[in-house]
Amino acid sequence: MKPLFARYFPPLDWGRGYTRDTLTNDLMAAVIVTIMLIPQSLAYALLAGLPAQAGIYASIVPIVLYALFGTSRALAVGPVAVVSLMTAAAIGQVAEAGSMGYAAAALTLALLSGAMLLGLGLLRLGFIANFLSHPVIAGFITASGILIATSQLKHILGVPAEGHTLVQMAASLVRQAGAVHWPTLVIGVLATAFLFWVRKGLKPLLMRTGLAPRAADLLAKAGPVVAVAATTVAVWALDLAARGVAIVGAVPRGLPPLTMPDLSPDLLGMLLIPAALISVIGFVESVSVAQTLAAKKRQRIDPDQELIGLGAANIGAAFTGGYPVTGGFARSVVNYDAGAETPAAGAFTAVGLAIAAVALTPLIFFLPQATLAATIIVAVLSLVDFSILRKSWAYSRSDFAAVLATILLTLGLGVEAGVSAGVILSLVLHLYKTSRPHVAEVGRVPGTEHFRNIKRHKVETDPTLLTLRVDQSLYFANARFLEDLIQDRMAGDRALRHVVLMCSAVNEIDFSALESLEAINARLAATGITLHLSEVKGPVMDRLERSHFLNDLTGRVFLSQHDAWDALVPKGPHAA
Repeated sequence: MKPLFARYFPPLDWGRGYTRDTLTNDLMAAVIVTIMLIPQSLAYALLAGLPAQAGIYASIVPIVLYALFGTSRALAVGPVAVVSLMTAAAIGQVAEAGSMGYAAAALTLALLSGAMLLGLGLLRLGFIANFLSHPVIAGFITASGILIATSQLKHILGVPAEGHTLVQMAASLVRQAGAVHWPTLVIGVLATAFLFWVRKGLKPLLMRTGLAPRAADLLAKAGPVVAVAATTVAVWALDLAARGVAIVGAVPRGLPPLTMPDLSPDLLGMLLIPAALISVIGFVESVSVAQTLAAKKRQRIDPDQELIGLGAANIGAAFTGGYPVTGGFARSVVNYDAGAETPAAGAFTAVGLAIAAVALTPLIFFLPQATLAATIIVAVLSLVDFSILRKSWAYSRSDFAAVLATILLTLGLGVEAGVSAGVILSLVLHLYKTSRPHVAEVGRVPGTEHFRNIKRHKVETDPTLLTLRVDQSLYFANARFLEDLIQDRMAGDRALRHVVLMCSAVNEIDFSALESLEAINARLAATGITLHLSEVKGPVMDRLERSHFLNDLTGRVFLSQHDAWDALVPKGPHAA
């Protein structure tokens, strides 16, 4: 019972080795991540169309719950850009931004997402995320980065604009071009330029002053705080709010409130699919980050337990005034670089954010929305990676087509259509590739017991023997393909007497494929050709023995392909 309980409650594992040094490192990391998260959380709440405090609330209780149930020692959970955009797209269809219904729908979305993730984790179905291919995910994130950056231009320009697709937003911005608010534009441009410089130029500058590389890097990560402080003071000192500069305004002081999601059947039905898409994208993004950071310290994570941790975090967000959350790349990297050793660093970060929610919110009254927009733009443009198109084109045209389609559909139809298309394309691509498995005709390498593709190597063959190496498991989608291939190959070949299926790469044969093998055996027998198998794996053989196929097989099952060659080929093979 204890190991089982420890699996579902990871602190029982990492807590045993917790020392004073570990505490010091976790506290230091928490301070740095807290400084980074304050402006980032406010900005992502703006992106989701929610009040600024929702970003802070979504970064407190969810982090604590993930620390209790998650397995990554460096993952920092909270609002992220892509999920914030998907949240805005989902609840924008059921409620008007700024209304009570909009905030309630965000709570419901977080609850649905959390329940789905938790359920998948308890059922140990984390492998489902593997069906979403990496190229498609990269294409979706690239397109989302472009959409997010474009959506924030209205705050930089100080104009009203709308739309959920690139064309809609661009057209709306063009129509408002004559209404640009110049003080807002100056703030937005200066903040954006400063933040871009901080990313590339501040660290080298600090290192030239004698600061250690790690310290310089961590200070550079806190650059957004400087932008927030400087522009807030400028707006207050110059009374720019009275001149039309949009500001955050009053943010309620206090800890996250206890909130109740709207559980009306109509709303649940409308948000069910968006919640599923958010869950999939959030989980894939989070696990990718967690696995990358864990590998650096030769640690491991449990994807199924990660589902439970993220599910608990989202359920916590639903009842504490937040919205859907997941593990963020930028903050997790900062957490790792700052020296975080256990998930307790996340809990300490939550304490820091709680203090900020209680004591610091009055200080951001004059924070311009243009600065938050600049923070978002600089953060998401690092997600845009068009090199995936070049790489996928060079490696696989089918993957390139899937990536390009995902990007174009996301930009042209919005994030929900884009991620839906990505999921469908990933599954279609998988089925297409596995429905046409690589099957090689092989011959013996002279003087050896090795068998290789006759199209790639100089090998020995015999006209009475056809050996086909099937390089994939056989199941319902590709069984007919193998039937047709053998039928085409044997047509007109009067010398052929034996067909051997070399099964060294076959891990499974399902019932549909078994029926195809029976059909192949019968057809070959009708023409006087015997069917044999070689190098069948133990688990596959166990299943075949439970059927009548081996009793009906006209040939034999050979332990190795070399045994089949010796038994079936007459003396004097011909070189291919």
